[in-house]
Amino acid sequence: MDIFEAIEKRCSYRGAYQEVTVPRRHLEMILQAGLAAPSGCNKQTTSLIAVDDKEMMKQLQEVIPIKTGKTAPAMICVLTKKIIAHDDRTYQVQDYAAAIENMLLAITALGYDTCWIEGQVTGPDKVGRKMADMLGVPKEYDLVCMLPVGVAAETSIRKEKLPFEERAWFNHFGGER
Repeated sequence: MDIFEAIEKRCSYRGAYQEVTVPRRHLEMILQAGLAAPSGCNKQTTSLIAVDDKEMMKQLQEVIPIKTGKTAPAMICVLTKKIIAHDDRTYQVQDYAAAIENMLLAITALGYDTCWIEGQVTGPDKVGRKMADMLGVPKEYDLVCMLPVGVAAETSIRKEKLPFEERAWFNHFGGER
């Protein structure tokens, strides 16, 4: 699958997953795609943990407050570390967002399904910290996202996007005059 096909096919899958193991080699490829993402001032604030151990998956899934990803055979946990880039500014949100998008496309290209789960991980109930503690993540890192990875048990449906002409233009907002 080429990059444009993966972009077009990618969607957020929130259903159940088949009991199909994700090979470690595929998880490595997904992690490599994430680590290849651009990073503000090359501070490389994003780190990743692939989880494929059934017992660890079960423990992590117990603290996740939503059903999305509960039956996935693997997941990628996205970590970030606040590092000052310059002028007292950080780019960790941009860094991990770029890494996640690369991984979403890699997951799709490899024939798996996933969903970017962040709000339920970073919310006030501190699910991300609970998950991070279970995974032995040092306190200076925040676990900000999880990506369940697996083969969909149901048909995944890509939601319709607004037309190109309503969101993209040339040379001026709203199109050329």
